[in-house]
Amino acid sequence: MGQNSKIRSMTGYGRGYRLEDGIGYEVEMRSVNNRFLDITVRLPAGWVSLEERIKRVIQSMVRRGRVDVFVQLRTEQSSRRKVTVDWSVAESVVRAAREMKEHFALDGSLSVSDLFHVPEVISIEEAPLDPESCSAPLLEAVREAGSNLVEMREKEGAALAEDLVSRAEVLGKRLMEIRVRAPRVVDDYRRRLEARLKEWMEGASLDESRLMMEAALYAEKADIDEELTRLESHLNQLRQLLSSDEPVGRRLDFLLQEMNREINTIGSKANDGQISLWVVDCKSELEKMREQVQNIE
Repeated sequence: MGQNSKIRSMTGYGRGYRLEDGIGYEVEMRSVNNRFLDITVRLPAGWVSLEERIKRVIQSMVRRGRVDVFVQLRTEQSSRRKVTVDWSVAESVVRAAREMKEHFALDGSLSVSDLFHVPEVISIEEAPLDPESCSAPLLEAVREAGSNLVEMREKEGAALAEDLVSRAEVLGKRLMEIRVRAPRVVDDYRRRLEARLKEWMEGASLDESRLMMEAALYAEKADIDEELTRLESHLNQLRQLLSSDEPVGRRLDFLLQEMNREINTIGSKANDGQISLWVVDCKSELEKMREQVQNIE
């Protein structure tokens, strides 16, 4: 079941990276369980125009869960830097140098190297990136990260499915045991009732019809056949859902709630010590299954 199951966990991590024209696009995704699909994208300043396209890529790969996406850009410094000369400041410096030379009768001349050391003459800035021209490699990195995220969710989902199938087998065994024992509960009650009445009547003859009527009333009150039939049906549905290609987390959760309701009814109606112990076992397995199902897509 684990290897062929399409069940996915909602917990996962994926990373994608692309390098193009000296720019590295690094994308990380983390997902956890959530009732719906909730995507949060953290982009560099000025790149918000690509947010919806990134979300559409993820929506095509993931159906449920909270997904946090982190986008970082790695650029080669030399390829992105732009040197700018403030010519008005440079001209003012050169003019001032000549006037000082004439005024003080100084020797020497002003060099280009000297101008480079004057504040505000030269400025070096990082050339801004255009998000639109960078969208293709970035979205490729997003797809790679999403693919890795899905792969991890599938691996964890297979483990969850394996565990659920195992617990379903335990439930199936307990239900079979309860079904076998259920008819004996009425017979035991009839024998206990007959013995008690004999004690009260001190050996006098019993009204057999009255005894049969009491046993029949008890049998009707303690009848759990319908609950067992519904539980067995729910259990078959659960097995089918675990082999489904579609996201089934919500349906599994609802199904387990219904199963828990039925097993509670059996516990309250059966009035038998052994069946009560098996009911406790079933409720324990159902609770563990519900905890697992909370993380299924």
